[in-house]
Amino acid sequence: MKCKICNYPTKLWEDTQLQKRYFYCSHCHCICLDSAYYLTLEKEHSLYNNHRNSLENADYVKMFEDFLDFFWNDLACKEKALDFGSGPTPVLSQLLANRGIQVDYYDKFYQPIKCFEHQTYDVITSTEVFEHLDNPNETLKLLTQHLKPNGIIALMTLFHGDDQAHFFTWWYRRDPTHIIFYTPKTLEILARQCGLEVVKTDGKRIAVLQKR
Repeated sequence: MKCKICNYPTKLWEDTQLQKRYFYCSHCHCICLDSAYYLTLEKEHSLYNNHRNSLENADYVKMFEDFLDFFWNDLACKEKALDFGSGPTPVLSQLLANRGIQVDYYDKFYQPIKCFEHQTYDVITSTEVFEHLDNPNETLKLLTQHLKPNGIIALMTLFHGDDQAHFFTWWYRRDPTHIIFYTPKTLEILARQCGLEVVKTDGKRIAVLQKR
């Protein structure tokens, strides 16, 4: 199988514990779950309905505030934002609005109206979304189309350690809705394909991509 990110040949990883197969790319370090194990949309949606995240959850709010702080001072303009993949409760959208920026938000299950059509944004956030995507290239190209020149796309997804033994003990892979896993290098290669540049990363879960 060819890598979904860079089209290089991949190596099969057999996860005997979860009885699943993954494909590892040594070029960009992407790890993809075999599509035979993908959930149906209905099952995926039902699992998301179990999430209980709100403004009353102090730890959840702090995670997002730290995320925003990571790139906030790098924004040349703070007029208009899109939260792509807002989830059942658009907490991040509210925190962006609290900072004085106009916010649109979209989610394929909970806010399916494509409010971003015919719009461009200074910043687009997408938190805990890219690990669910069957075609991240297509999604990032779409977001880039709606990003202003010099605008920023800020992503949050937990990076894997680029080690098979570690991956097979990693809790993040156990979520059945997580089908693709990245490192900063993966996102650097993906960004270049979309006319973007990774300008900042915390090396753990945040990457900031800029449109040059």
